[in-house]
Amino acid sequence: MTGETSRRDFLRGRYGRAAPEAVRPPGADPDVFTKACTDCRACLDACPEGIIVADGKGKASVDFALGACTFCGDCAEACPTGALKTDLMSDWPWRARVAETCLSMNGVVCRSCQDACDAQAIRFRLQTSGRSTPEIDIESCTGCGACAGSCPAGAVSFRKIPPRQMEAAE
Repeated sequence: MTGETSRRDFLRGRYGRAAPEAVRPPGADPDVFTKACTDCRACLDACPEGIIVADGKGKASVDFALGACTFCGDCAEACPTGALKTDLMSDWPWRARVAETCLSMNGVVCRSCQDACDAQAIRFRLQTSGRSTPEIDIESCTGCGACAGSCPAGAVSFRKIPPRQMEAAE
């Protein structure tokens, strides 16, 4: 990351903020991916869910607005450079988080993310005034993205959880 602000971001008032880290496909070796990825698009073509897209720099990234990841491993198997590795599939570090724009947190009854979560990692805690706060169990969350695609407010994003923090939660 260069730290420079693009003209578009500057005109939109988004200067001085670091861009969010791209969610790389499962099996991405964090130490090797950006150097090993040749932008060949093999993983994009191999993804049966169609959720792997090219980011602004041509590198593969996951777009959960297009659907959820099944962790099938087809992207890693198709990668000819080793940027994605099948033995790293289980080390997926991304976990869901919910922003303040969540409809339930603003008094609108919605449980779309909870309904979409097969792992049952999302629960809602009732608050006053008809509000509910979503809580994500990091241990149960697989980071598949089903919750993000189903959220009508676009309030679900993903953050990288270091392996040490996930181990401490277990």
